[in-house]
Amino acid sequence: MTKARQKLKLAIIAGEPSGDLLGADLIAALGMHVEHPIELVGVGGDAMKAAGLKSLFDYHDLSIIGISAIVAQLPKLIMHIRRTTRAIIAAQPDVLVIIDSPAFTHRVARNIRKAMPNVLIVNYVCPTVWAWKPERAPAMTGYIDHVLSVFPFEAELVARLGGPPLTYVGHRLAGDAALQDVSNLQALKPSAAKENDDGTIAPAPLCLIMPGSRRGELKRLLPAFAETAHLLAERMPGVRFHIPTLPRLEAEVRSVAASWSVPVEVTATDEEKWQAFARADAALAASGTVLLELALGKIPCVSAYKLDFLANLIIKRVTVWSVALPNLIADYPAINEYINESLRPGLIARRLERLMQETTERRQMLMEFEKVRAVMRTERAPAEISADVIIDLLATKAADT
Repeated sequence: MTKARQKLKLAIIAGEPSGDLLGADLIAALGMHVEHPIELVGVGGDAMKAAGLKSLFDYHDLSIIGISAIVAQLPKLIMHIRRTTRAIIAAQPDVLVIIDSPAFTHRVARNIRKAMPNVLIVNYVCPTVWAWKPERAPAMTGYIDHVLSVFPFEAELVARLGGPPLTYVGHRLAGDAALQDVSNLQALKPSAAKENDDGTIAPAPLCLIMPGSRRGELKRLLPAFAETAHLLAERMPGVRFHIPTLPRLEAEVRSVAASWSVPVEVTATDEEKWQAFARADAALAASGTVLLELALGKIPCVSAYKLDFLANLIIKRVTVWSVALPNLIADYPAINEYINESLRPGLIARRLERLMQETTERRQMLMEFEKVRAVMRTERAPAEISADVIIDLLATKAADT
């Protein structure tokens, strides 16, 4: 590859583990276009640090979700916004890339636009302007030059709302090797409680329980998920349950699961998670990116969520017809969603029972999941496409000045 630039100063900020991985991939891909090592400034986690970034502070401070959490962390958030703004201005980068965590990253971007009107600012992972507060889309044009989108439905919606130019670059999960292995194994796995071709009986059905990655989500969802598991076990004797969680939440999840009326296995490593995915017959999951993992892994699932107090006050402002990403990508309500008062364990248990057997509902859902994978497919890795877009934008900006 011919190097497009000799040097590149990159300011990059990410506030969550998923954004940290995207940022690390992007740094590596941009490095293929530059003669000398990229000069980095910004905020990130272990993956971006391994790529050469010295994070300005611990990015876990930004891992907040929900209106209540943002309000509670507001003083610390403001401090980090100011510190990050000063560091980026001092570095005078060629481009600022902000990744997810809009409560933090977009405030920094607006500050940088005021201080450095000519710097290129790219938003990797579009805010959910198509879900709520659509007025954010045209507002972004004042400080965002281009959006790198990870969902194929966003281009049309953001354009319709009057947002910045946008390129769909693909989602890293669509090319994830572990998820592809899960998908392949699921295609070969016999259905639950079904006799194999050799006359042996398939293992007892396995239901994944995935209550989220934040303590607030655990507190709101685990009681209802426990009751659902109890009712499902009554209807399907022998059914097994498995909660894949994170190391930092493992002790809390184990403590809660110990009081359940049914046995449940709790694990906290990626390897154990993907092994559980490969064996699973269905899943009960909190609304979020995990639904996309399940869809790409061909695991039928049910989505459930309970909002915090302040989020409940603004739920009427949500404009999107579904909050399950696979539904939006397939443009079809493949996954049933149970939110707040509709989260009824008896109803969910019966839905899971149907999904864990060879039924029309299961076959229909798996067919829609195939569509999700097909729609998300890109010819190259998201980071490679993103790097090309950024290098082209920098070349255009240089030619115009």
